Amino acid sequence: MLIALASVKGSPGVTTLAVALAAGWPADVRRLIVECDPAGGDLAQRFGLAATPGLLSLAAVARQPVDPDIVWNHVQPLPGDLQVIPGPSGGQQARAALSTLTSPTSPLYGIARRPAVAMFTDCGRLDPGSPAEPLIRNADFLLLISGTYSDELAHLATRVHDIGHAASRACLVLAGRGHPTHAVERELGIPVMARIPHDPNAAARYTGRAAAGRRRAGGLDRVVGAVALALSGGTTREPSPPVPDFVQQVPGIPTQLTAASGVRVLPPPTVRNGHPHAGASGKEFLS
Repeated sequence: MLIALASVKGSPGVTTLAVALAAGWPADVRRLIVECDPAGGDLAQRFGLAATPGLLSLAAVARQPVDPDIVWNHVQPLPGDLQVIPGPSGGQQARAALSTLTSPTSPLYGIARRPAVAMFTDCGRLDPGSPAEPLIRNADFLLLISGTYSDELAHLATRVHDIGHAASRACLVLAGRGHPTHAVERELGIPVMARIPHDPNAAARYTGRAAAGRRRAGGLDRVVGAVALALSGGTTREPSPPVPDFVQQVPGIPTQLTAASGVRVLPPPTVRNGHPHAGASGKEFLS
């Protein structure tokens, strides 16, 4: 499975969420994070990783068709039994590597199709013409992450439908403080899959920095864990009493089931009698 994560404005925590989502993913599969940010990667600096192996070394051998398993020769370990292909810190090098690794013959696609592999590609900010766009087109899911202040939402509104057309299944994820979730849904006319809370203590664990003070159970792990289970086809705990649901279709954004009273995380819909039908394992999160 290939899960792409990206934003359209600022730094809403795409890299942190990629690591957190991989950590919360069911551990019965091999979890691989690939830094595909055209502006350059951060994880090598955050976690004190070596300069190589990584994205550059993989791109060097992938200029010719290779066996997809060559990917595993270019990973480095992260805490929690995670593996990462770190990107170079320089944007020019990163874009050059992506021009090779997003081609149709890229070994990344071959590895992502393996049934026991979950690949999380941190695509950074999706500027028009981004070299990471082929990853979006080949992803099983795109998590499009946005902050909720007015300037961030203005940029999102201008591009979300175009990006939704390019992705097989685009899911809008809001992050941090700002406008309420229900207001974002109303103004954009697009359902929100989940909202990642402002939780610096938990986030510190996914950025290579120890959390300051006593560790508290925060909302980040709870929400990310539910998103991971939903996307992987797992189940969440029993939901609270049912609330009225509706199906909303927006051009360019695949159908998602949302609750009128909040935000719903749900697995991919199945098709019954020609109509999308969401599973019963979604878990509601109020903003």
